[in-house]
Amino acid sequence: MGFGDLKSKTGLKALDDYLADKSYIEGFQPSQADTVVFKAMSGAPGAEFSHALRWYNHIKSYASGVDSLPGVAKPLAQYGGSGGAAAAADDNEDSDFGDDLFGDDDDGDDEETKRRLAEYAAKKEKKPVLIAKSSIILDVKPWDDETNMEELEAKVRSVKTDGLLWGTSKLVAVGYGIKKLQISCVVEDDKVGTDFLEEEITAFESHVQSVDVVAFNKI
Repeated sequence: MGFGDLKSKTGLKALDDYLADKSYIEGFQPSQADTVVFKAMSGAPGAEFSHALRWYNHIKSYASGVDSLPGVAKPLAQYGGSGGAAAAADDNEDSDFGDDLFGDDDDGDDEETKRRLAEYAAKKEKKPVLIAKSSIILDVKPWDDETNMEELEAKVRSVKTDGLLWGTSKLVAVGYGIKKLQISCVVEDDKVGTDFLEEEITAFESHVQSVDVVAFNKI
């Protein structure tokens, strides 16, 4: 369990491996889990830890808002590792079952072999199908400093479709009193793309000047 000492190369390697197929420490949006792990580090990981570096820079972009991310903080040792162990155990279970299926059959019972093959096939079918998802962060810019940003965010979140889940948001200063909305979402790749999001959001032309994709990560 856990990543170990995140100020050491061993700990950073464990974190990098963990984030190879994940955007966040837990779930599909930033949370207190990311805050705890982020604060346990002494700084940005080296370039050799590309997955950990990508995650670190993303969490760092929240600046002071990292302390107010949703969720409940747990001890550092409770994050990371368990998922991989469970997957390995499941793979071992399948491997053992598969090896046993095609091992020597002393009694030559064809019916027993067929029954076990059917059980194995049924077991494989029950496994959930993985759905390809991506985490996206958008910058939504208003026309000027008189734009009502609460209304703008409400309009953005009113965009609803199957395979789209809106996440956290924050206002980021641009200059001259103007702020832009930075908002995250998780999409199912087969159902929702960035073109769809940009077209739907820019349709609110009385509030929205432009939409930019800040980050796009496979989950």
